[in-house]
Amino acid sequence: MNIFSRYLIRNLFIGFAAAAGLLIPLFTTFNLINELEDVTPNGYHWNQALLVVLMTLPRSLVDLGPFIALLGGIIGLGQMSKSLELTAIRTAGFSIFRIALVTLYAGLFINLSLGALDEWVASPLQQRALQLKDGALAKTGNATDAGNALWARKGNEFVTVKSLDEHSQPVGIEIFRYQDDLTLESYVYAETATTADNGLWTLHKVMQKKWDNKKESVQTQDTLLWQSLFAGMNLKGLTLPADSFSIKQLKQYITYLQSSQQPSTEYRIALWQKLGRPLLVLAMILLAIPFTFSIPRAPGLGSRLAVGVIVGLLTYIIYQIILNLGLLFSLNVPLTTLAPPLLLLLIALALVYRFDKQH
Repeated sequence: MNIFSRYLIRNLFIGFAAAAGLLIPLFTTFNLINELEDVTPNGYHWNQALLVVLMTLPRSLVDLGPFIALLGGIIGLGQMSKSLELTAIRTAGFSIFRIALVTLYAGLFINLSLGALDEWVASPLQQRALQLKDGALAKTGNATDAGNALWARKGNEFVTVKSLDEHSQPVGIEIFRYQDDLTLESYVYAETATTADNGLWTLHKVMQKKWDNKKESVQTQDTLLWQSLFAGMNLKGLTLPADSFSIKQLKQYITYLQSSQQPSTEYRIALWQKLGRPLLVLAMILLAIPFTFSIPRAPGLGSRLAVGVIVGLLTYIIYQIILNLGLLFSLNVPLTTLAPPLLLLLIALALVYRFDKQH
């Protein structure tokens, strides 16, 4: 790598830092406003909300990665174009295509950094932040879990758990057992349960119904031992959103969902989206090339940045719409998550090739 390439990469990194410095405080403010809406007098306090926002900063940085790549590329290359440094570099023998290759090198470094940040920093911190918030809200009965937080199946046995308390113990447990002809054999409801490491739950305040030859019998018990269908899984982790999981956790959870015959499309989309994000980052950083060379003598970066913001927002919105449609209609997960970034990358390469030929 010669001196021109190193200088170009250095200016791109300065642009990335400037874009991150602009976007992160903005989106952090929005996140803080959202968290303050959930603050309660006796449960979730404002200092906890502030801590949650700080702990989710790495997640915001990862999610904004493609946006930062686009705006950072526009800022870095735009400043060099304004000061005629790009003209000098091209006079030295650098074609637009070669400049695009250097931007891809910078994009690869950004992808490696974001990937490591996502796997080992953003995901663990986001999970701790969500557990902190849920634990605080659970003290006032305002837990964020709606409906049945967990459910599982093994053979003809089904179980649902309404929510988890502040100690991550199950609340509102319902167990259904069906016969082979799908008629209900027994039903168990327990107000709470105490879990053990061996997967054995102690159900408390139990009401049990059984049907034998169309005759119903009802029995109440203070406690009842039950072998959990959630053995080997962290209950609190099962209630977390898909985007808070690391790649390793997503693989384990997808295996668990498939083994218990539960829908796993949401989590498979989250897994493949982590593979599609690097492609999106490379596509967005390449799009900075047309922004730079389309108006090489523009006096400022304002118009380019404005258009870049619009392109970035449209890309994000369209991608989210496609992902949600894929989840809604159970479309092919790899195709749904990888096709839009690949298409955008091909468009960016075509634009770079066109500008290289024109200039």
